[in-house]
Amino acid sequence: MSTEPPASGEQSSISDEELERLAREAESSGDGGSAPKEPSARQRMVTERLRRQDEEAARAQGRSGKLLRRKGKKAASDEPWQPEGWRTGPAWQEMNGRKRRGRQVRAALGVLLAVGAAVVAVKPSLVTSRLPEGVGGPAAADTEPLPAETAAPTAAPVQETFPDAPTLKEPFRGSPAVRYADGAEGIVLPEAKPVGRMTRQQVATALEAARDFLVDANLDPATLRGRRPETALAQLDTAYDEFAAKAETWLKKPGEKSQPEWLFSRFDPDELRPVGDVVKTRGRMTFTQGAHGSVKIRADYTFVYPLVKAADGSTEVARTIVRRIMEFESYDPARAQATEGKLWITLYNVDRANDDCDVHDGYLHPQFDSDLSTAPPPTGPAGSSADPYDRSRDLTTEDSPDCGTVTRT
Repeated sequence: MSTEPPASGEQSSISDEELERLAREAESSGDGGSAPKEPSARQRMVTERLRRQDEEAARAQGRSGKLLRRKGKKAASDEPWQPEGWRTGPAWQEMNGRKRRGRQVRAALGVLLAVGAAVVAVKPSLVTSRLPEGVGGPAAADTEPLPAETAAPTAAPVQETFPDAPTLKEPFRGSPAVRYADGAEGIVLPEAKPVGRMTRQQVATALEAARDFLVDANLDPATLRGRRPETALAQLDTAYDEFAAKAETWLKKPGEKSQPEWLFSRFDPDELRPVGDVVKTRGRMTFTQGAHGSVKIRADYTFVYPLVKAADGSTEVARTIVRRIMEFESYDPARAQATEGKLWITLYNVDRANDDCDVHDGYLHPQFDSDLSTAPPPTGPAGSSADPYDRSRDLTTEDSPDCGTVTRT
């Protein structure tokens, strides 16, 4: 039997007599595989080095160990010295598991931080609105666009105590209209379906005609500057509905009993000019079956107009808010005397906020703060003030003979 020679400078811990005895037992048994094997030189080296380190550690800590034992505590030297991870300490599998769990925790925290950053980036008001007073300034106003209106609101939007004044750069600042849609984007048509005696295509044509009327009558820049609303008038049934001729008369000869503002938003270009190219729009359109199998379309929209005086250098911005509730009907010419695809106006209610209703020249006339000292007082009954942004209330009259007051513009 061959054995690995001991390394230089190291002596075997087993005596020669013991080696000879082991050799004899192996020969007599005839099965070298079952005889005890002598530890290798490497094993003897490690064992001897550990023994010497145990002795050195015990000598170095002898005094401190005695002192600890007097106090009833276990001295560090009472346990043989062991290299960390050799025969004591956590197994490498456990250490690896701890590292893996640490990595998982850090990864989870990273995901949470990333999600939080994305939410704040999309809607910073979730954080800024919860900052204490004086930390990072006052809570930021929510300017996220509102979803399309599908039903009547149940209350007016919250009114700020000290709203920001509008400016040339931000004409809708301090107003709920800052969250309204821009112009025609706020007029969303419902899905067309057959109703009464009208086919789906006939209903779709009527809905598009109603939208064209509203856009030209309330949003077209030429109409706002006082031009004749050609596109809007073209949607009316001039062959069979006398109301179309009445609207033409109002435009030609405006007066107290013939105000084109009841149907169209118009401003005198010699006095006013719009601020920017955007009119804010909020509302909804619905349809039901009307008389004689027609389709009845109901439109309820609020339009917000920012304006400045036409004089050079004018910077003061005033807003006029116009809410219109109109009903149109469209008939099947095969069943009624009507023009295919044209509209009949059967109802028009209007609420004009910040408009001098004592002037009947065919235009809307907003009042500016700088002119309040010379403006006549409102003639409406006491307590007739209203919130023009309150779309939860209904309009019950076509026009009002009195000028009430509004709580905000």
